[in-house]
Amino acid sequence: MSLEKNKAILARVVEEFINKNKSEEADALFSADFVNHNPSFGVSPDRVGIKEMIRLFHVAFPDYKMTIEDIIAEDDRVAVRMTAEGTHKGEILGIKPTGNRIDVMTISIVRISNDRIVERWNITNELEVMKEMGLM
Repeated sequence: MSLEKNKAILARVVEEFINKNKSEEADALFSADFVNHNPSFGVSPDRVGIKEMIRLFHVAFPDYKMTIEDIIAEDDRVAVRMTAEGTHKGEILGIKPTGNRIDVMTISIVRISNDRIVERWNITNELEVMKEMGLM
């Protein structure tokens, strides 16, 4: 296993699957038995759920984008610190659009096996997101 290859897989997730909202990329990037240990918005903790999570982000924040700030790999794990940003222009979880801009830090760790992500752990300051949306 190549550490650089593993980092490239995660970078592809960010650029193609998340930023370009290409849900079809998920099948090539996430294993069939993928487990998301921290799913957002009540989605299922599997590959179907992560596709739905990204779809929801793009409905609520049509200009949603993540920028990789740091990416570190060791063994079969890749850790990434990213900035998520976008403008709240669509409804999410019953919250009407506020027009406010979000800019929040998130940290994810993934485990990769056979060139696919098999597990994901994520931390996002959801309180900060709510504050930036003007809900608090």
